Amino acid sequence: MVEYQVTVRFGEGRQRYHIFTVEAEGMVEALRAAAKELPEEVAGSGDLVEIRPAIEPEGRSYLGEE
Repeated sequence: MVEYQVTVRFGEGRQRYHIFTVEAEGMVEALRAAAKELPEEVAGSGDLVEIRPAIEPEGRSYLGEE
């Protein structure tokens, strides 16, 4: 199983972001799982969704690190 981070932009006027994670075997399953977990408020006014494999903070590289 892979953990995916889902970011949804939503809101009319002032936009906000709803961020959560789902676990799935692949991208298609992750999209299905994300759709099931979306709150109605977010689903009703969302206009952009990003889904990608979640990276542990310790596994990220930062500018200036070798």
